[in-house]
Amino acid sequence: MIALLTGLVAEKRDGVAIVDVNGVGYLVHLSSASLAALPPMGHRTTLRIYTSVREDAIQLFGFGSEEEEAVFRELISVSSVGPRAAQNILSGISPRELAVAISQKDLARLTKVPGVGKKTAERLMVELKEKLAPFAHGASATAPAPLAALEHLQQALLSLGYRPQQAEQAAEALRDQAEGRPLDELLREALKLLRG
Repeated sequence: MIALLTGLVAEKRDGVAIVDVNGVGYLVHLSSASLAALPPMGHRTTLRIYTSVREDAIQLFGFGSEEEEAVFRELISVSSVGPRAAQNILSGISPRELAVAISQKDLARLTKVPGVGKKTAERLMVELKEKLAPFAHGASATAPAPLAALEHLQQALLSLGYRPQQAEQAAEALRDQAEGRPLDELLREALKLLRG
């Protein structure tokens, strides 16, 4: 099983990146936050990997942090949540915010995540409340200060290939909305603005 990949970012597109490891390109599925955090193409990166082996396919799911990988592994332990669904959930909510929503039984927040209906949200709350409790602690620090959040947002946009001026304009447009919001949410808003 592949657990870690270190190589050059060869390509980035919706939900996936190709990492060139000594001339071999590995297609890695990534959440929007991990994809945004990747360095620009041609630069070196290291990703934690979960290898999904099915009868008809072998897929690699990548993570920019231990926390994201740990929460992903807990998500796929829930019945009817597969690797792709787990990664979609983590594209819609940060690992810590997910843990907080589950610990607080915040059904409304969970059902706002794309692909999470009421039944899935209830199942997550029942099956993961204890398992994700450690990730919920210290959650007041989940949302970075507005200026730091905007800097992270600009870096994320630059790593996705946007020009510095575009990244700066998008971040400036979201300045009033940055406080208390996680990076993945801000990134989605910025991408909507940039795509018109």
